[in-house]
Amino acid sequence: MQVSVESVGNLERRMTLRVPTDSVESQIGGRLREIARTAKIKGFRPGKVPAKVIEQRYGAQVRGEVVDDLLQQGFDQAIRENALRLAGAPRIEPSEAGEGEMAYVATFEVVPDFGDIDVSALQVVRHTAEIAEDDIDRMIENLRLQRRSWTLVNRPAQAGDAADVETWSMVDGERMPAEGAERGVTMIGSGAMFADIELALIGMSAGEDKTLTVDFPEGWRVPQLAGKQAVVNVKVEQISEPVLPDVDAEFIKSFGVKSGEMAQFRTEIRNNLERELKGALMGRLRREVGEQLIATYAHVEMPARVVESEARAMLAQAVEQSRRQGRQVEAPADAYLDFIDSARKRVTVALLVGEIARRNELTLDPKRLNETLRLIASTYEEPQQVIDLYRNDRQLMSGLQNRVMEEQVIDWIAERAVHTDKPLTFQEAIAPQ
Repeated sequence: MQVSVESVGNLERRMTLRVPTDSVESQIGGRLREIARTAKIKGFRPGKVPAKVIEQRYGAQVRGEVVDDLLQQGFDQAIRENALRLAGAPRIEPSEAGEGEMAYVATFEVVPDFGDIDVSALQVVRHTAEIAEDDIDRMIENLRLQRRSWTLVNRPAQAGDAADVETWSMVDGERMPAEGAERGVTMIGSGAMFADIELALIGMSAGEDKTLTVDFPEGWRVPQLAGKQAVVNVKVEQISEPVLPDVDAEFIKSFGVKSGEMAQFRTEIRNNLERELKGALMGRLRREVGEQLIATYAHVEMPARVVESEARAMLAQAVEQSRRQGRQVEAPADAYLDFIDSARKRVTVALLVGEIARRNELTLDPKRLNETLRLIASTYEEPQQVIDLYRNDRQLMSGLQNRVMEEQVIDWIAERAVHTDKPLTFQEAIAPQ
């Protein structure tokens, strides 16, 4: 195989691979003969299937496999010989070929030259936090709220009540809906409805209605109301107040604590909160280290195609999230451009983390990997099934290995940077950033 590599930009490379046709055909023939020895095809005895039948049945598949294998071998060898470090997957396409050969062109981008990477010059804040008894009490109250029931009351509405309401609006001279009213239930103070409307419900009684003027913000989830002033009519049909269950043995058992004992219940809650806290603190540290790396190496050019691919992935994730929330989104062809800056930052951090690991010969810690896997599995009813699932699924395990390796490198960087420890409460630590 003949392989040549040329630069077509600061970070883009083009590799041409030329494979002799006779070499390809030789390997194809060898594989088809191997298949013929064991192939089971109706109407023929094993080992007696005519070569033409084998070719018709398996020829296209084997040809594809042979070509793919040869190209992969040639590509990998050229990458090693030229000491290239890929920043993303290559794009391989057929090319014009001479007589007696097949030719392909692989286009790819390489990791930029970051120069010296001195993590000791970074300044990182490492947040710390512990689980307090109050945090466990708060979680128990949250669990009670999740299991609350509702009782109709004959009094004015209060914060925390559930109100069955009918609403209709006038905006730009148009009634919404055109006829009748929209019906729904909202818990006052939950944010399910626009805040001004929920606030207006307080003090209203069943059968009472009220008209108010509301200024909706830009980007409001109802496009016809976004950024506009509307007259909203709201009528309360009925009011219910929450009834919280007692924290007794039956309540505790409903959360999987078979003994029904409070001490064990609190221990289980603490373990769950510690898992949540560990993830939140790592997220904060990842953000701290990432911001420092981005600021320090903002001058380094990033591979454009890798950045675009990341931006498109971020767009797809945002669209999917909107659809799960019940909003239908049609993104224009260039919508990914809104994510380019964020994508560039992600790519910068990912490539730097990889470079730091490579230069310092950091390797995946099997113990940490197993601990993380057990931690994930412990949140399920059948932990061993989850562990087996990961160990038998190459893609799942690869994703977990990448995550653990990234966390290792982040910890390694933070330890060697100029770091300051900042204590937080549990609530502060898990708050969205």
